[in-house]
Amino acid sequence: MKKMILSVALASVLFACNKPVETKPTFDLANAKKEIEAANQNLVELLAKKDSVGFGNSYTEDAKFMGYNQPSTEGRKAIQSVWAQNMKADATQITLTTVEVWGNETTLTEEGVFDFKTKEGVALDKGKYVVVWVNDNGTWKIHRDIFNSDLPAAK
Repeated sequence: MKKMILSVALASVLFACNKPVETKPTFDLANAKKEIEAANQNLVELLAKKDSVGFGNSYTEDAKFMGYNQPSTEGRKAIQSVWAQNMKADATQITLTTVEVWGNETTLTEEGVFDFKTKEGVALDKGKYVVVWVNDNGTWKIHRDIFNSDLPAAK
């Protein structure tokens, strides 16, 4: 009887110490790519509407925009200003095509190609880009944005 009580007590202690295994939801990269493509479509629409505030809000507070032939632009407000100037210059039509996305639930890197036109369809530029996206409370925001042209340099 003593053995049985001891066995029950020991089993109780062991079961009490056994914590359930917490399962972390798995990260779905294919779904994340769809979210990035949706965020890009939102950028296309904001540009067409000339909404520089909405466009700027797609960037993190400490984002960097690294366009060619200019110094890096740092911070959401400064980036918003750059895009406001682009929009005033009638550069309001862009096509963004995601080529590849890699990363995890907090940070993604996107490689893509772009085609930039006026609202009348006059070609302005085409090229490629790399964007680092950061998950900001469930919303993907641009943290680093760099691109360059495929067109030959002006002489």
